[in-house]
Amino acid sequence: MDIDLTPKAPKRSYGGEGGSYTSWSPEDLPMLRVASIGASKLHLHTCGFAAPSYSDSSKVAYVLEGSGVCGLTVPEAEREKVIPVKEGDALAIPFGYISWWFNPNDSDLTVLFLGDTSKGHQPGRFTDFHLTGPTGIFTGFTPEFVSRAWDLSETDVAKLVHNQSSMGIVKLKDSQKMPAPSAKDRDGLVVNCYEAPLDVDIKGGGCVVVLNSKNLPTVELVGLGADLVRLRGGAMCSPGFSCDSAYQVTYVVKGSGRVQVVGVDGKRVLETKVSGGQLFIVPRFFVVSKIADPEGMEWFSIITTPNPVFSHLAGRTSVWKAISPEVLEASFDTTSELEQLFRSKRTSDEIFFPAK
Repeated sequence: MDIDLTPKAPKRSYGGEGGSYTSWSPEDLPMLRVASIGASKLHLHTCGFAAPSYSDSSKVAYVLEGSGVCGLTVPEAEREKVIPVKEGDALAIPFGYISWWFNPNDSDLTVLFLGDTSKGHQPGRFTDFHLTGPTGIFTGFTPEFVSRAWDLSETDVAKLVHNQSSMGIVKLKDSQKMPAPSAKDRDGLVVNCYEAPLDVDIKGGGCVVVLNSKNLPTVELVGLGADLVRLRGGAMCSPGFSCDSAYQVTYVVKGSGRVQVVGVDGKRVLETKVSGGQLFIVPRFFVVSKIADPEGMEWFSIITTPNPVFSHLAGRTSVWKAISPEVLEASFDTTSELEQLFRSKRTSDEIFFPAK
């Protein structure tokens, strides 16, 4: 498989005084198209407002920094959910759900979106449909259609449709009232990855919080799983692969480290250093391993199945431990002494290995 896996940063798509929207394109990161994955970031300044929109793709949203409000309209619901969000929050947003975001605070709010574009208009790219603004749905209809649909005069329609001149993101006036968020609206829709119980916690190695259909039911609707991994300084993540034909899409939240990916015929297809803000994708069944730099490394990943299964090649849970000694000895064409030495290592370490 000859394809460029080089980690990339996003490029600005649109924005203004209220903030900006950046995205990764399949032209810059070809694996997005291959895996049918979309990736983007929303960055809102104080009083920044991302107006209501819906997408052709299911997404997982992860709050990278700051706090604010997310409005989410679930089909056939009587009212929208007005959700308070903060750093570390993850939400699963099925395609067709209408959402808006608002930052009422002094510090910036940044949200990462990773999702499945296999049912979208463009593989590897989100197509978002804005309800208002110069590219909003209303602008495509003639005044006659809008006035008849909403029982308004054409004069009122013109005021309603054409007042908003900015695309997607605006800065609201201090006097503009917005709905108050409700902590109850978080139930079943949000998991905070910094507060949730750890699925893996290895002293000096790292820790993992896994998002699946058990702790975030809506991931079943979007068909994706996700996790937040924090790797301690100098620690290593065991070489492993997704054994259920899933792609791994990884965004480096903070810190830096080294990554190696091995693919078909034992070929090393990626060897590079990654740092905060970069995104890369591991193809199906390819083996990946990471070693954090001294300051450590944190990453948020989605996996293209709601309940992913991984096989690790080193550590206590390594698949090598389950293979009989005779088969290992024959496979490596080595002595029983070396096979026993190989098997005797990493008998207590799990998927993370602390720095030496």
